[in-house]
Amino acid sequence: PPYPNGWYRLLDSAQLPRGAARSLALLGEQLAVFRTWDGQAYVVDAYCPHLGANLAAGGRVVGNCIECPFHGWQFRGEDGKCTHIPYAEKVPDFARVRTWPSCEVNGMLLFWYHCEGVGPTWAVPEQREIATKEWVFRGRTEHFVDAHIQEIPENAADMAHLAFLHGPAILGGSDLRYTRSKLWDFMKHIWKAEWQPEPEPNEHCSLLLLQHTATVFGKHVSLMDLKVSARQVGPGLVFLIFEHAFLGRGVILQTVTPLEPLLQNVVHKIYYQKNIPAIIPKFILRAECIQFERDITIWNNKRYLPKPLLVREDSSIQKHRRWYAQFYSEKSTRLPAQKEGLDW
Repeated sequence: PPYPNGWYRLLDSAQLPRGAARSLALLGEQLAVFRTWDGQAYVVDAYCPHLGANLAAGGRVVGNCIECPFHGWQFRGEDGKCTHIPYAEKVPDFARVRTWPSCEVNGMLLFWYHCEGVGPTWAVPEQREIATKEWVFRGRTEHFVDAHIQEIPENAADMAHLAFLHGPAILGGSDLRYTRSKLWDFMKHIWKAEWQPEPEPNEHCSLLLLQHTATVFGKHVSLMDLKVSARQVGPGLVFLIFEHAFLGRGVILQTVTPLEPLLQNVVHKIYYQKNIPAIIPKFILRAECIQFERDITIWNNKRYLPKPLLVREDSSIQKHRRWYAQFYSEKSTRLPAQKEGLDW
């Protein structure tokens, strides 16, 4: 199925000022997102049930409602009920637009998607240091990936690709034709990794512990020692916590949102200790970006194999697939299988 159940980032809080409405197309849904003048954000179906106008394309925010640009019908954000029709004496009780559960955490607006309409079964964790402003925003990257959403987190359980794809120095960039060039051979990244699903009540989470060291001309460079814990929360959120002996701590928030079955919007935002010069987190984000773009080349050009040919050392990949399967349900949308030929 192309769309797992879970929380997904719609946009950054800063992208939705008070009184603004935005139209978004993702996970096979067309949504209207708006912020009332008192600061509360709501997510509703984009199309007005009256005659189908898009509420966010020219619609206004009035009080705690969004007003349709076509006939002025007003729909309340919290329950979707129509509260006012300018030319009608009475508003029918059944006049309403569908609302979606949403939350604002860590400077992002997220919404809950479930193919069967089941409400949220877990909450998005708040990163305490972002809430208390101990860690400050130091940059973001945005990528579009032509692959199924499950391909991206599955990397966490694929230990063998770390040495081969991410071992060559970041100096070699992200073009896979040149990353293994002899020119950069003097430097190597060494990764030690361990992936595990978390026990109840956090069975929707998994944890990848990474230890990064680097060598230059075969000598260990302790300045590059880094501990990373990558906590996957549901199908589309990852908290990458960085710890460095004297360059401090921070987090990269990775969000993956399916725009189409095989098109993912991936955003990385870094928050870091405010007493550390901004160049440090910006360098970390840049290094992460180079490594991520190496993965993108693979994802954009691979196919998903339901029965991959694995060796014993790949056992955690099957373990990851069993863990990730919890985000699909009986009624998850499935794409019709493509038939050979031109029968359409």
